Parts: sequence; C-alpha cells; structure tokens
Amino acid sequence: MSLLTQAYVLENFGLRLNVPQLSKLLDIAEGTIRNQISAGAFPITTYTEGARRFASYQAVSEYLDGQHLVTRSREG
Repeated sequence: MSLLTQAYVLENFGLRLNVPQLSKLLDIAEGTIRNQISAGAFPITTYTEGARRFASYQAVSEYLDGQHLVTRSREG
C-alpha cells in the first residue's frame, strides 16, 4: 500500500470514509455502493457503527493501489 495514496485519502477524507465520501472518491453512485455491499460484491471492506457504514482509509488505499496495478498490467 502506497504511502502517497494513504496520505491523499487521509488528508482529503479522514480516518474513515462514509458512503457519500466513497461515492465521491470512487465516482460510483451511493445506491450502487449500498447495493454492492448488501450483495457482498463491494471490493472494499466496510463496517457499521450504529446505523452508519464506514470504510477505513487503509482499506480504501489498498483498493486504489490494487486497481492501479491492474490497470498497469493491462497496459503492457
């Protein structure tokens, strides 16, 4: 996991991201994120606190770094 990615997510969104923040960062509709979480298909581990759902900045950073590697391997 890249320190640069972690720093970006931490600085712009804080220690944990809620669904609206995930939606903004990933450019995916909130409803789509909630549906994927319910179906067990969302690629980032999330947790609930009370009635709200969150993802840690570390989990989000790992996902973003993984997507970067997938994209680079497709390019050649």
